[in-house]
Amino acid sequence: MSSSRRTLLVKSLATAGLLTLPPMRALAAQPLLVTNVTGLYSVQVAHLETPRSTVEVSTLIRHWSGQVGIGGGRYSMGGQVAVHAGLHLDMRRMNRLVWVRAADHQVRVQAGMRWRDLQDVLDPLGLAVKTMQSFSNFTVGGSVSVNCHGRYVGHGSIGHTVRALQLVMADGEVVETSDSVRPELFRAAIGGYGAIAVITEVELEVTDNIRIERVVEAVPLARYVAHFKEKVLADKHAIMHNADLLPPTFDNPVCVTWRQVPETTPLTETDRLVPRDQSYGLEQNVIWSVTELPGGQTLRKDIVQPMLLGKPAVKWLNHEASLDVASLEPRTRAMSTYVLQEYFIPERQAVSFVREMAKVLRRHEVVALNISIRHAPADTTSLLPWAREDVFSFVLYYKQRTWTAAQQEVGRWTRELIELSLQHGGRYYLPYQLHATRQQFESAYPEVAELRQLKKQVDPDGKFSNELWRKYL
Repeated sequence: MSSSRRTLLVKSLATAGLLTLPPMRALAAQPLLVTNVTGLYSVQVAHLETPRSTVEVSTLIRHWSGQVGIGGGRYSMGGQVAVHAGLHLDMRRMNRLVWVRAADHQVRVQAGMRWRDLQDVLDPLGLAVKTMQSFSNFTVGGSVSVNCHGRYVGHGSIGHTVRALQLVMADGEVVETSDSVRPELFRAAIGGYGAIAVITEVELEVTDNIRIERVVEAVPLARYVAHFKEKVLADKHAIMHNADLLPPTFDNPVCVTWRQVPETTPLTETDRLVPRDQSYGLEQNVIWSVTELPGGQTLRKDIVQPMLLGKPAVKWLNHEASLDVASLEPRTRAMSTYVLQEYFIPERQAVSFVREMAKVLRRHEVVALNISIRHAPADTTSLLPWAREDVFSFVLYYKQRTWTAAQQEVGRWTRELIELSLQHGGRYYLPYQLHATRQQFESAYPEVAELRQLKKQVDPDGKFSNELWRKYL
C-alpha cells in the first residue's frame, strides 16, 4: 500500500470514530519510572503505553490530555525520552518492516525497529544500512530523532539518508513528510527529540554490503587533520574511520580505517552479522581493570589496544555495523556508571580544542576510557544541526560515580567543556546529561528560535515534551 493510501486509511478510521481505546489508568500507587542506560535521571511518568501501529499512536495522542514523551531504546542519558507526570510512548513494539525495494536501495520501517533487526532483513539481499551509530541496538526512529551519525566517511548525520517520515501530530493527524512535502516538519523531526511530533515510520536509503579491511596507523596529534584529509577523506575506498585518544595525554591518535577490498579477498571473520546474545565477560573485566586498577591506563595503552587492533581483519560491512552495545556494558552500575559526551568542532580548531579538552579532563581527574574522533560534513537537513560546517566530533567515554555529589562535579567540568567548544566555534551533542546552562544551549543552537515558532503553530498546547525540552525549550 502506498504511503498516501496508508495515511488516508488512518485518517478515515479516526474520522469514523473507529480508533478507540479503553480508558487510561490513573497514576499507579507505585512510581512508574522510565529509565535510561546509565541508571541516572529516571523520569516518573503517569502512564506508559506500547503501541504497535500508527493507528494506536494517533488514538493515544488524541485521548491523552497531558504531555507526551517518546522513547525507543532509551540510550539518551538525561531524560530525553520521557516527561514528568506525562504519558510515555514506548515505541519498541512498532518494529515491523513496511517494505523493502532492493533494486532501488530503499527501505521503509516502523520507527521502533532496531538497526539489528533491519540488518537481518537487508543482509540476505546484499544490502547494508548507509548511516547509523557504531552499535546496532538503537531504534531507527530514535536515531532519526537525535540525528545520529557513525564512523562512515563522508556521510555525516543520518538525516542525509532519510527520504521520508510519517509523523503523528499533536492533534492526532497523520502526515507524510519529506524534503519536498511539509519540509518544515521533516527538518524539525530530524534531530528534534520529539518536540513537534511522534515519528512512526522512517523511509531510508540503504547501500550495498561489501567486504572491508581494517588499517591501523598511529599519527601525531598535530598531523591528524592533514592525515585524515589526505589518507582517508581523499580515499574513495575508505568506508569507516575513527581515531582513539587515550588518557592521560590524549595526544597520539590511533587511526582505524575500514577500506573496501575486492570480493575475492579472504575473510578473517566469516560471520555476516555479529551473533546475538553473546557473552561479553572478558570485555567487562577489561573495562573494570582499566578504570579501577593501579596502572589501568597503561594496561589499556600498552596491552589491550595493541591486542585488539594488531591482528589483520577482513569482514563484511554488516558485521562491523552490527556490534552489540553489551560489549561496553559494565557488570554493575550500582556504584558507578559509564557515560558519553560529544563535541563537534570545526576542522581548523580541532587540534587546539582537544589539547584544551585534555587539560580539563586531567585537572578534574576524570576517569576517561578514551576520546574517539570522527568526521562529518556540514548538516544540510536538520533544523537543529550539530554541524553547521565540516566538523570533527570528539566522543568522550568516561566513568562516573552515581551519587549526587559526583553528578554535580561532572556538571561543573561538563560546562567547562561546553564553554570550550563554544569558544572554538563548535557545538555539543544533546542526547546526554543536561548539564548545560540555558545560555550555553542558546549559544550552541540559536536555530531553536525557529523551532519554538514552529512548535507554536503545530503544538500550541505543548503536548510533546521531555526533560530536555522542559529545561531548554
